[in-house]
Amino acid sequence: MTESAVDELKSRNLTDEKILVFDFGSQYAQLIARRVREQNVYCEIVRHDLAASVVKAKRPRGIILSGGPASVYQPGAPRCDPELFQLGIPVLGICYGMQLACDSLGGKVSHCTSREYGRVTLTNFAADRLLSGLPDHMDVWMSHGDQVNELSTDFEALATTGTCPFAAVRHRRLAFHGLQFHPEVTHTPLGGTILHNFVYSICGCQGLWHLGDFADRAIATIRQQVGDQRVICGLSGGVDSAVTAALLYRAIGSQLTCILVDNGLLRKDEQAAVISEFTNHFQADLHVVEARDRFLGALAGVTEPQEKRRRIGFHFIECFKAEAAKVQGARFLAQGTLYPDVIESGAAVDGPAATIKLHHNVGGLPDELGFDLIEPLRDLFKDEVRRLGLELGLPELLVWRHPFPGPGLAVRCLGEVTQTKLDVLREADHIVVSEIKAAGLYRQTSQVFAVLLPVQSVGVMGDCRTYENAVAIRSVNTDDFMTADWSRLPYELLARISSRIINEVRGVNRVCYDISSKPPATIEWE
Repeated sequence: MTESAVDELKSRNLTDEKILVFDFGSQYAQLIARRVREQNVYCEIVRHDLAASVVKAKRPRGIILSGGPASVYQPGAPRCDPELFQLGIPVLGICYGMQLACDSLGGKVSHCTSREYGRVTLTNFAADRLLSGLPDHMDVWMSHGDQVNELSTDFEALATTGTCPFAAVRHRRLAFHGLQFHPEVTHTPLGGTILHNFVYSICGCQGLWHLGDFADRAIATIRQQVGDQRVICGLSGGVDSAVTAALLYRAIGSQLTCILVDNGLLRKDEQAAVISEFTNHFQADLHVVEARDRFLGALAGVTEPQEKRRRIGFHFIECFKAEAAKVQGARFLAQGTLYPDVIESGAAVDGPAATIKLHHNVGGLPDELGFDLIEPLRDLFKDEVRRLGLELGLPELLVWRHPFPGPGLAVRCLGEVTQTKLDVLREADHIVVSEIKAAGLYRQTSQVFAVLLPVQSVGVMGDCRTYENAVAIRSVNTDDFMTADWSRLPYELLARISSRIINEVRGVNRVCYDISSKPPATIEWE
């Protein structure tokens, strides 16, 4: 593909049709962006205080103001540049975003006497492009303690609920619509129609964001960037690194060298599975680094989760660096960084400022490594990566493999990590996943695994008193991994898993099932 063709693909996908989501601290900001992309329109998240002049230079087709936990009338509450509403770019405010816009444009917001949390019935009573094609009454999801209680004469109410008189509004002169409810969550069944109306009918988008085009653009860009140089890519067995390798292999073929660092924290038979999958789908150079003793030594006596992550990340870099030095002519390093990694690490140029957690990929490799970085999946969410993997011809078994944390079993082995505890956890985890697959539920669940707890409890085995380990089973269902609910697994399946673990894994006499959702819990235990 020519350089001009690459530039045309970049422009057509990332500039001509772009929706910006202003993040006011909502747990759903990433979900909004994903829902817009499901409409085949590119969307990215930016910080809430981005200057109107910067926004104008980005030339977005539309802007969405997210929800957030603050109250607009409190001192120090996050606000956007008021000039944003004067740019002529369509703006959709959701929850806090609606309240902020109404407050900025002459309305009043206050704490409501009857808060709304959960599913409510919305009544539409005004014709408008945003609500076009929707029934007069529909279920929507509310989550607010404040609401707009007075509109300026420049606004018109579009819909109401039993306790919220201004559940949907529009400005008569400016290109602004507001929704007190959340169209992005699955609990608003027709929310996709509302977002479709916004990006197509109001913003005038045509739907140019397609993963096939993305793959062509990424492959062409990699070829242009790499030339005849060699690229190193780390393999982990997960879908992100596999799709990264597939893109690279499609772009540069034998110029790719992959490195697998076996840190002793992998799942049962993980190394063999990765080697098998790699050799079946790529004819590229593969280096395997055996580093189990090194990592276990580094983790000796460590119980604090972030310190575990820090030490694992440090030694991974050192191992990777030493192996990479053996690859002649390597100039580039490829990583499977995803868009949520960029956002949550605070690494996006215009993204939210707060760092939510440490990510192994984003900013994790020191400058002295001496490579130029290639991150072909940096603009994608996890579900988009899976669809891209299928586009690239990767097998469904690999593409739909459940996520596995970068620090491996270390963050599922609570407390100090030892070889003995890892052996117990590895066998228990293997039983859990095997039984889920045998029950035909692997694709119906999003992430399933075992956790070894740092407690022991009394049991009776063979008429003898035991004082042994407890294992927790974690199974969640989620579309986006930003929110998740615990899986309602059949009791018979849980009983079979428990029986197998207690009977087959020496050192375990108790199995528990985690019924926590995210939030408030996280998917992983550490």
